[in-house]
Amino acid sequence: MADTLRRLSNSETCKLLQDKLEDWYKDYHINSCDQNLNICCELLELNSKIQGQLFTILNFTAREGGQYAGVETLKSRFLPWLGTCFSNSSCADSSFSLLQEKELHRLESQLASTRVELNSVRQDLLEAQMELEETKTKSATTLLATEDEILQLRADLRTAHDKMELRKLESEDDYQRQVRLLKDEISILSAEKSILHGRLSRSRSPSPIRHISRSTSPFTRSESPTAAQLTNASRHSRLISRFNDVYANDRLDAQNLLRRYIEDLEMVQRIIFIATVESFHAAKMAFRQFKLRVRKSLSPSHMGPESLEDAVIDYIVRNLDLYDVQSSVNEVISAMNVNPKISFPAEVDFILISGFIREVCRVAFAMQTLEAPLDIAFAVDGELFSETKYRRTYDSELTAPLVFYHVWPSLMENDIVAVKGEAVTKRGALWSPRRSRSRSCSPLRSRSVSPGRTLASRSRSPSPRRSGTPSKLNDSLDLQLSMLST
Repeated sequence: MADTLRRLSNSETCKLLQDKLEDWYKDYHINSCDQNLNICCELLELNSKIQGQLFTILNFTAREGGQYAGVETLKSRFLPWLGTCFSNSSCADSSFSLLQEKELHRLESQLASTRVELNSVRQDLLEAQMELEETKTKSATTLLATEDEILQLRADLRTAHDKMELRKLESEDDYQRQVRLLKDEISILSAEKSILHGRLSRSRSPSPIRHISRSTSPFTRSESPTAAQLTNASRHSRLISRFNDVYANDRLDAQNLLRRYIEDLEMVQRIIFIATVESFHAAKMAFRQFKLRVRKSLSPSHMGPESLEDAVIDYIVRNLDLYDVQSSVNEVISAMNVNPKISFPAEVDFILISGFIREVCRVAFAMQTLEAPLDIAFAVDGELFSETKYRRTYDSELTAPLVFYHVWPSLMENDIVAVKGEAVTKRGALWSPRRSRSRSCSPLRSRSVSPGRTLASRSRSPSPRRSGTPSKLNDSLDLQLSMLST
């Protein structure tokens, strides 16, 4: 009996009956009448097989209990069940209702789980949609920013390329100009050499006619030019090169030095520009005074073929080291101390950039000795921007018509621009707020400038003029002038 029960439990008949029953339920309304009847008969056959095996197991179980074992169970349960099932169809109905309830519970559980899954899928779908919208927004923003950056980089590249081409052309022009100047200087020196040889040969045979022609001939000046006139072209080229070097090197060194104490780049650039302008003014004033002293010393004893003015310029060119540059530096610092457009921290002083001021004063002083003196152009904040005089800085507004402030002055020669300056342009430059000085007054503080000299700096009033007592350099100048006149 145990083997029969094992075979029944391991057989697929019960499972097959359940599967066929479920399939029939699904396809009942689709199948035809004959198909439904065939399926029902098939199920009855399977059910009869299972019942036959169960009756066999029932028979074996009753035998194992003996002759009278299990009689009460058969009487109370089996026989009434047989009578009820064969007398009416309540047994079948009850079995069918149980199957329906079981199927209904299963379907309800599936429906509940399906609803839960559907809600979860809907939630995931909403989250995915929100993420997609956010990604689209970020992508659009990133795309716009990337396009703007690409356009800006292209504009910067074009600007850099144009600047490089311009600098290349300028460098080629400068090179060619220097070559021409050197050739002119060589030709002038050759002519001077031949003239000197002729004068030397004539000096070996003295003649009174030569003395008369020296004093009366109107062509003497053209035959014997001064050293200043001969070297005017080379000095012109060299001074422009020094001016460019000051802009490219000394200016940046002074700017880096000031940035240690002043964070505002605009104020630093204003300080350097004003220092440059004041240095030119001080150097021109010193040149006029120096020229007057030389003319006063040379006029009583001047006998040369050249004019007095040419002799004065020639002497100054030969003795540029007699220029008292420190006096001009002191005047520039004093003028900057009372300038209302710039400010400076109280713990430092404009003497920090005295090296830069000294170099600009020397270049400006030497420029006054040229046949056509070089000078910086007049500049004022809020003036109309000129492409011929200035370059715009990288942070300027390219369409702004007015100058907000100047970074570097332009160099002029006979009202013609020799070297362009640099300026910052901005819209509304005339209405931009002016900066006031950071302190209205400060005590005089002495700083060591050179051995044996101190400078009272950063006072709020102009420094007093120096007394009329001649300095050591003036004594040396007078000595040389007296030796030259003798």
